[in-house]
Amino acid sequence: MLSRGFIQEEKMLELTEALPLYESAGWVNYTKNPDILERSLRHSLAVLCFRSEGKLLGLLRAVGDGHSVLYVQDLLVLPEVQRMGIGKALLKELDNLYPNVYQKVLLTDDTPENTRFYEGCGFLSASGVRCTAYVQFKK
Repeated sequence: MLSRGFIQEEKMLELTEALPLYESAGWVNYTKNPDILERSLRHSLAVLCFRSEGKLLGLLRAVGDGHSVLYVQDLLVLPEVQRMGIGKALLKELDNLYPNVYQKVLLTDDTPENTRFYEGCGFLSASGVRCTAYVQFKK
């Protein structure tokens, strides 16, 4: 699959194409509020899309300044093509676009699968570098 696909930057990705990917991940904050997703896509630092035969199979959305920090806000791959290298390819392309950024940060669900994936991509747990994360949600 990976050899037949390609990655390109698509900040003007159509919402009708992005929503099914977010639905497949169960990310209801976006699917119940598609206007937030649409604005988020337009105002991101980078939106990278992995496509094969014209179909959107994966997406990475990054925010930040592109110099000192990149925050990987969204990394999604359709469930039926996970573990085929698409997520890693998207992260590698982000590295290619911003090779000198000091730190990349992300928050994700605390699951063994996510731990294996992100540590396999070179990420460290914040606790492993004597850091912690804080989150505040709008009430």
